[in-house]
Amino acid sequence: MMSSPFVDNKGNTIPQENVLGSGATAVVLLQNGVAVKTPLRYIWSSDSDVQANIESLRREQDIYRRLQVSGDYRSSGVVRCIEFSTEATQLAYMANGDLRAYLAKHCPPHQLQLTWFQEMADTLSYIHDRRVLVADIASRNFLLDPDLCLKFCDFSEASLLPLDSDMEGVDDNGFTTQIDIGLLGTVMYEVVTGNKCEIDLFKDNDPTDGRAYWPERKFLPSTHGIWLGFIIEGCWNGEFQSAHSLLQALNAVDLRSSSPISRSRTIQFLFSIKKYIRQRPISTILGVLGVIACTLFAGKKLFFTLRGFCITF
Repeated sequence: MMSSPFVDNKGNTIPQENVLGSGATAVVLLQNGVAVKTPLRYIWSSDSDVQANIESLRREQDIYRRLQVSGDYRSSGVVRCIEFSTEATQLAYMANGDLRAYLAKHCPPHQLQLTWFQEMADTLSYIHDRRVLVADIASRNFLLDPDLCLKFCDFSEASLLPLDSDMEGVDDNGFTTQIDIGLLGTVMYEVVTGNKCEIDLFKDNDPTDGRAYWPERKFLPSTHGIWLGFIIEGCWNGEFQSAHSLLQALNAVDLRSSSPISRSRTIQFLFSIKKYIRQRPISTILGVLGVIACTLFAGKKLFFTLRGFCITF
């Protein structure tokens, strides 16, 4: 039996085979078929370090309590909490592991990828509706249930905001809904390409500046020619004002269409209309809409491709 570097609250070494994973403040153990998240402890950890990790765990428990709301189907996109205690969070165990580990061994088809992206956006819209910013969205923080449905599972870096917060304008030391959506775009990129996409939100910070900043475009990988590249690009450039609008775009994707590039161009066309309308007087808008209506009437094939896509202003 191999020992891990972690110890329990009594100072006993934890067997390595019981460790499912670990992070900066917690370690997750498999105990009696349940995933148990406990404060991170090493044999050399100071009391103050352990206390800080305990407080982090309790803040995360408050977020789980906020998100476990009965009556909203979207809450199923968050890993289920079984029980809370002062130094442990019991979570449903997902035998299929995390998304990053899954991608290392499998190449999911487009249908499954799209289903995942829709699940991610739908659940993120719920999380934001519950006034929570995730802040640490990455493939390692999604778990796969027995049916390969995705679950958000780590809120140790998340922000629990007042329930009356305006999510479009909220800013918690640089973290915003746009940062969450941008990070979700990196997960989508990783799923589509099979390549890791790590984003450093503090890359060029002054040592005294703890704010998060979205990186310049040149520090992000190219999306040219990849499947759903335009939607990923939209996550990165702030095109989607909310996770709801991202979900709308994903729901408009038609897997039966012959070319993913043509689908991206269609969505890009719609977003260009949206930007144009925001910047023009009502008389000009009516004229443009009239032209579009004539175009759609004349080109039934284009209408077929666009149906179901909704633009919100």
